Amino acid sequence: MKILVSGLCGHMGREVAKLALEGYKGAELACGVDPAAQDAPVRCFDSFADADPSGIDCIIDFSHHTGTQALIGFARANKIAVVVATTGQTEEEKQLIKDAASEIPVFFAANFSMGIAVLADLAARAAAAFPEAEVEIVEIHHDRKVDAPSGTALALAEAVKDARGGGNIVCGRSGFGKRQPDDIGVSALRLGNYVGKHTVMIGTQNQTITLGHEAHSRALFAEGALAAAAFLSGKPAGLYDMNSMIKQNGGR
Repeated sequence: MKILVSGLCGHMGREVAKLALEGYKGAELACGVDPAAQDAPVRCFDSFADADPSGIDCIIDFSHHTGTQALIGFARANKIAVVVATTGQTEEEKQLIKDAASEIPVFFAANFSMGIAVLADLAARAAAAFPEAEVEIVEIHHDRKVDAPSGTALALAEAVKDARGGGNIVCGRSGFGKRQPDDIGVSALRLGNYVGKHTVMIGTQNQTITLGHEAHSRALFAEGALAAAAFLSGKPAGLYDMNSMIKQNGGR
């Protein structure tokens, strides 16, 4: 399985490259795309306009959401499966990703940790069991992360919202005003070198359920992205996510 890594020389791109060079999940690091390429471990193109699609089985994207159009355009034009691991997309960019799934296999997730997928499932079930409870989500990431709140925190909020059949996702809280009963609060902290920590609190006047997940190494997400690439091998065109992989592995 030959992999092209978009964002090859970024923090996550290098983690993916390291594992791919070791053959993790049958991967072979073929090349990369990164306009800020420096000390790349393999051939690296400045942009998708210059990239060579020959022999590429899957693209793993850990770049920036503003590159979505170029990424998806390249993947569609060359009929290459793509794992979109970048977050922060606009609604228009998300639509480009969804449209591409009509022609190629696309794996799109806010977080590539299996633990986060389990957390989302648990949070949804707990929120449904306590429909009158208040829900607050807090995420912490390193001080270099540019999007806030994280895509993972928003995905957790959406999971709660779906489980309850509605709700109002409130990002950040300031000023004066009473909390509304259907609010799903999301708060973001940027501190030091946190890889990623997400906490979901579901509370009534008499009790609180606290669910959480903390990543200790970025390698966790690189493993997940390469597992997703392996999962797409042989799959028909369609939109896949972590739940798709969990179900294939015998989960709910």
